[in-house]
Parts: sequence; C-alpha cells; structure tokens
Amino acid sequence: GWWHSSWGILFSHPRDFTPVCTTELGRAAKLAPEFAKRNVKSSVEDHLAWSKDINPTEKLPFPIIDDRNRDLAILLGMLDAAEKDEKGMPVTARVVFVFGPDKKLKLSILYPATTGRNFDEIFRVSSLSRVATPVDWKEWDSVMVLPTIPEEEAKKLFPKGVFTKELPSGKKYLRYAAQP
Repeated sequence: GWWHSSWGILFSHPRDFTPVCTTELGRAAKLAPEFAKRNVKSSVEDHLAWSKDINPTEKLPFPIIDDRNRDLAILLGMLDAAEKDEKGMPVTARVVFVFGPDKKLKLSILYPATTGRNFDEIFRVSSLSRVATPVDWKEWDSVMVLPTIPEEEAKKLFPKGVFTKELPSGKKYLRYAAQP
C-alpha cells in the first residue's frame, strides 16, 4: 500500500466547487513537500472533476476518494448536522484524522463546514513524537520533554540542553528544550 510506515492523513471536504474547500485542497497540494519531509501521506475525499480547478496552480500529489453516498463519512462520524446540501442532507464536516506509522489515530479535529483547517496544527502533531508542545506552541518555539523520558536520555535527545522550571511543588516535570 501507499501508506507503509509513514504518517497518514485523511481529511474530508463538505462539497466540491466551494471556496473554502478549493483553497484547502490547493494548500494541501502546495504543502506536499512539507508533508513528505515529515513522512506523511495524504488521502482526500473529493471528485476528479473538481480537482481540475486546483491542478492549474497546484498538482494534486495524493489519492482522492469519492464518497458521494457518504458511506465513509457516516462510518467515521464525519457529518455536520448544522450544514445541509441542496437536498437537505447533512454535508461532510471538515474533518482531519492523523494516523501514526503504527496506524493508530493520533489526532482527530472536526471543523464546521464553514471554517478552513489550520495545516500548521496538523504539522505540529505529525512532526513531534518524542516531545510535548505547550499551549499556543509555534514552529521553532521550545518543546517540552516528556515526563517519561529519563534525565540521561533527555540529555542525549536534546544536545543543546534541557531547562527545568523550578516549581513550588519541587517536582521537576516542566522540562523545556530547543526543538530537535
């Protein structure tokens, strides 16, 4: 299969030929090299005719799934009850599933159909597996050393050093390091 031992992303789109969906699919195509650097492979629910609107500026370097009967969307709980299509049926929500190389779900985000997703957040999840990221973390901010990593191993993983924040409890669980 195309996934092998990579990270995998499945993301859905409410409708073809809509502005938010088109910009997202174009952005996903443009970010393909970034996904590749992180060993991430993508699958997108879409229709081939719509992809022609994106291909003039960004080639689609990932597989596309046609789920017109919503079988996959129903199975995975991806319907947005608040947004309906012209037949009154719930549209697929803007869902992101990120799977690790172990094929286990690592992240699930459900955006309303009207809100575009944030690919920086998706990269945050797929880039960092041996560290934690604090609230509002941005690329190149310090990361947090997992409490399960012993001090000696942390020194090897983070050669630029580990900073431990002094806390009133005296516990040494808030450890920061430069992003590896």
